[in-house]
Amino acid sequence: MANQLKLSGPTKFGDLKKRLVFLLGALIVFRIGAHIPVPGVDAAALAKLYESASSGILGMLNMFSGGSLERFSIFAIGIMPYISASIIVQLASEILPSLKALKKEGEAGRKTITKYTRYGTVLLAIMQSFGVATFVFQQNIVVVSQLEFFISTVVCLVTGTMFLMWLGEQITERGVGNGISLIITAGIAAGVPSGIIQLITLTNQGAMSMFTAVSLVVGVILLIYIVVYFESAQRKIPVQYAKRQLGNRVIQSQNTHMPFKLNMAGVIPPIFASSIILFPSTLLSWFGSVDTNSWIQKAIGMLQHGQPIYILLFATTIVFFCYFYTALVFSPKEMAENLKKSGAFVPGIRPGVQTSKYLENVVLRLTLFGALYITIICLIPEFLTSVLNIPFYLGGTSLLILVVVTMDFSTQIDAYKVTQQYEHLIKRSDMKSLTHK
Repeated sequence: MANQLKLSGPTKFGDLKKRLVFLLGALIVFRIGAHIPVPGVDAAALAKLYESASSGILGMLNMFSGGSLERFSIFAIGIMPYISASIIVQLASEILPSLKALKKEGEAGRKTITKYTRYGTVLLAIMQSFGVATFVFQQNIVVVSQLEFFISTVVCLVTGTMFLMWLGEQITERGVGNGISLIITAGIAAGVPSGIIQLITLTNQGAMSMFTAVSLVVGVILLIYIVVYFESAQRKIPVQYAKRQLGNRVIQSQNTHMPFKLNMAGVIPPIFASSIILFPSTLLSWFGSVDTNSWIQKAIGMLQHGQPIYILLFATTIVFFCYFYTALVFSPKEMAENLKKSGAFVPGIRPGVQTSKYLENVVLRLTLFGALYITIICLIPEFLTSVLNIPFYLGGTSLLILVVVTMDFSTQIDAYKVTQQYEHLIKRSDMKSLTHK
C-alpha cells in the first residue's frame, strides 16, 4: 500500500500528458494533410495565381485553411463548411419549434442537432468544393480532363472537410480544449513564420520602409496586450448566501461574487462574421464574369478588404453574433432560479424575476462593450493595411483567434491540473483510511 502511495505522485498528471500528446499528434496530422495536394493541378501556375490575389478574399480563405488553399491541398476549404452549417442550425433552432424542442431534450436532442449539423456540413462542402473546382478549372491550370478533375476535387475536398470535422471532435473529446478552435488556431499560427519572413524580405528589398515595419510590429504587440487586457476583464456581481441549517449544522451567511466576462462570446462572432461575408463573395468570385464592368465584378470589388461595404457588413455581423451567441450560452432566468434554489441573492435585488431582469441588464451592457471591443480589434488591421499599404493580408480576426484561444487553452490546462490534484488527494485519503483499517 505504501508503494501505491509513492507511485501515485508522479503519475497524477498522466492523463493530462496523454491528452496533450494526442492533441499534438492530431495537429501534426492536420499539418501533414495541409501539404497533400489535390491531383490534376499545375502547382507552379497555382502558386502564381495565388500570389496575384493573396491580399483579397483568397488571402482570408487561405488563412482559415492554414495555407491549404495556397497549395490546393485536400484541406483547401478547411473547416468553414462546418462553421457555416453550425450557424445555420443554431439560427434555425431559435426559429423552428421542432428544433427548439430538440434543444430541451438534453443529450438525445443534442446528438440529433449534431447529426443535422453534419448533414449540413456535407451539403455545404459539396457546394463549396464544386465552386472551388469551377474556379480553378477556369484559370487554365488543370492538367487532366474536366470530368476527372471535378470528380477527384469534389471527393478530396469533401473528404478533407469531414476528416477535419471528425478530428476536431476527437480533440475535444480526447484532447484539451475545443477541437475546431484549435484547428483554426493551428492553421493561423502556421502562417506566422512565413508572414515574418515576408515582412523581413519586403524591408530588405526596400518595398517597405523600416519605420513601417517597426510600426507594424509594435502595433501587433499593442493589439495583443489590449486583447489580453479585455479578455481578462470581469464584472463581479456580489452574491450573498443566507444562513442555512443542514441537519445539525448551521451554515453562516457567506458573501461571494459571480464573475461575468466582458467578452462572453469569445472568438465565435468574428469567425461567424467572416464565414457569412466570405460565402457570397467567394461564390461571386467563382462564377463571376471576366468583364470588369459587370455587376458581379463590381459586387466582388465592394466586398474586398478595406472597402466601406465590407467594413460595414463585417462590423454589423460581429455585433449581431455577439448578442446572438451570448443569448445562446447565458440564460438570466435559469441563473436567477438556481440562485433562489440555493438560498442565494444579489444584495438589494429581490430573488426571482427581479434578479433575472437585473442579470439580463448587466449582460446586455457587457455585451455592448464586448461587441464594440471585438469590432474595433478586428477592424484596426483593415485600416492599417490600407494606410500603410501593406501588400499582404493582415487580419484582426486571426490575431483575436490566436490570443483568445491560447488564453482559453491555458485556462483549461490549469483547471485540468486542479481537477487532477483534487482527485489525487481524494485517492490518497481513501488509501490512507484503508491502511488505518
